[in-house]
Amino acid sequence: MMYSLIYKLIKFGLTGLLGMGIDFGITWIVKEQFKWNKYLANCCGFLLAVVCNYWINRHWTFESINQLWMTEFTKFLMISLIGLALNSSFIYFFHKKKELNFYFAKFLAILLVFIWNFSANAYFTFK
Repeated sequence: MMYSLIYKLIKFGLTGLLGMGIDFGITWIVKEQFKWNKYLANCCGFLLAVVCNYWINRHWTFESINQLWMTEFTKFLMISLIGLALNSSFIYFFHKKKELNFYFAKFLAILLVFIWNFSANAYFTFK
C-alpha cells in the first residue's frame, strides 16, 4: 500500500511538473504578451493546467475506470478551485506582503498547493 501511494505521488508530481510548465507558460503569455492583470493571468494558466492534469492523472496516475468521468472531473475541478484560492492567496502573501518576485511567489504557491491537491484527489476524487 505504501509503495503504491509513493508511486502515485511521484506520478502526480511529474504530472504536476507538466502542469506547472503549462501554468507558467500560459500565465507568462497572458500577463506579458496580452498585458492582462497578473492575477487574472494566473487564473488562466492555472485552469488550463487543471484540465490537462485531470486527463493525465485520470489515465496515468490513478488509472481511473470510473465511467462517471464528469462527476470525477467535477470533484477534481472543485479541489483545483480550492487550490486556486490557496494559490492566489499564497501569491498575494508572498508577492505583496513579503515582496518576493511574482514568479518566485507563484513557484512557492505551487509547491504548497501540491500537498493539498494530491491529498484531496487521492482520498476524494480517485478513491
